[in-house]
Amino acid sequence: MKFFRIFLKVIGLFFLLLVIIVATMVTTMDKTPYKDMAYFKEWKTLIGNVRIDSTITSDSLKVGWAKVNITPSAPTPMAGYGNRRGKLFVSIHDSVYVRAMVIEKGGVQAAIIAADLLIIPPTVTTILRQKLTASQIPFDQVFFGATHSHNSVGGWGTGISGLFFSGKYDPATVDRLADAIIQAIVLAKKQLAPAKIMYLESLDSLNIRNRLVGEEGGIDAEVRSVAFVKNNGEKAILSSYAAHSTIIDSRNMKLSRDYPGVLVDSLERSYNFAMFLAGAVGSMGPVEKGTDDFDQMTNQALGVQQAIFASDTLEAPGEPIVRAITIPLPLREPSPRLTMDIVLRSWAFKKAFGDYPVFVKALRIGNILMVGMPCDFSGELVGGLDAYAKTKGLNLMVTSFNGGYIGYITHDKYFDRDAYETKTMSWYGPYNGAYMQEVIKDIIDKLS
Repeated sequence: MKFFRIFLKVIGLFFLLLVIIVATMVTTMDKTPYKDMAYFKEWKTLIGNVRIDSTITSDSLKVGWAKVNITPSAPTPMAGYGNRRGKLFVSIHDSVYVRAMVIEKGGVQAAIIAADLLIIPPTVTTILRQKLTASQIPFDQVFFGATHSHNSVGGWGTGISGLFFSGKYDPATVDRLADAIIQAIVLAKKQLAPAKIMYLESLDSLNIRNRLVGEEGGIDAEVRSVAFVKNNGEKAILSSYAAHSTIIDSRNMKLSRDYPGVLVDSLERSYNFAMFLAGAVGSMGPVEKGTDDFDQMTNQALGVQQAIFASDTLEAPGEPIVRAITIPLPLREPSPRLTMDIVLRSWAFKKAFGDYPVFVKALRIGNILMVGMPCDFSGELVGGLDAYAKTKGLNLMVTSFNGGYIGYITHDKYFDRDAYETKTMSWYGPYNGAYMQEVIKDIIDKLS
């Protein structure tokens, strides 16, 4: 009997300890409106302090481009789908690259990076902050983006998210990716030559769908491109589209760039160089048509390419300016959901997933404004921003995966949907759709 009482007491203490531990790790969702939060006021101060040089010089716009192969020499974890649990790829369907463009005007140099990766990993960004010095191009003047292939190189993530989405962390992989980005920039700088610029825009509503809410929601069907023509006749094109690069199934363990790779290879039959940036891919899925994964990704790429070749060429600027900014992006404390109302406390989230700087990037080239977001930014949020930019004389390109990562940013009206994007991958509380739209509008105002 005495033993039984002791046993019950031990069990009681165990459950009390468990309750205390759980209480320190979880809480309820904070739904304070974003305009009442300190982070919103901090953003307004940060953007208000940005000073933009409006000087227009008469020297020529110059551009250079290059690519560096980042295909591993041996099987590595493949990033993209959590149900793979970091398995190694079994073969190579097509090689993966880092592509770079360097643009120069009026003594200002900026670079654009498009990597055939799931995202630009924050672990890689950390190294680039140190290595991208003024002797090359400073970090703040490099615009990062990814093709968002779910069948590319992993091994770059830390914590739980790395274990599930990119496989076992390998510092050598992180160093190799960072070095490839720097090498691509160096090579592109060597190719700088006078060029003209134009903006291309068209619609492809046949190859994109709203994967979050179907026909209840909207899509971002625009294919946006920037084309450069050097004085020697060489041509390059940078294109962006919002359909997720998820044509290839999670069971397919072949390394591949997915449909952006087919698109880029095809464009390079007409251009000397092409690159692709994932647009506002949040909630936006591809329309899979074909007999297997690789047939489907060919059809997807062909549809996007047809839209590019049918694009309207909008007015090219007479004397374009080049301006690049990187601004810290204040947020409320992370609170990933365990249920729809119970969330993990911020300290526990940072311990499990890592804690990296978050920022927004913007690059203006003439009348083209590129804004890079640290997330899967929803295509449903772009339409109004696009129209607003045009009232300021700018053509807007919003891209995802700028070197930081905060999960999915969806339309606020879906915040309480029990779905992958709005529950599992929504980490920073409510109202971020409206907040991020305001952030981008402020950037449009600042750079117009």
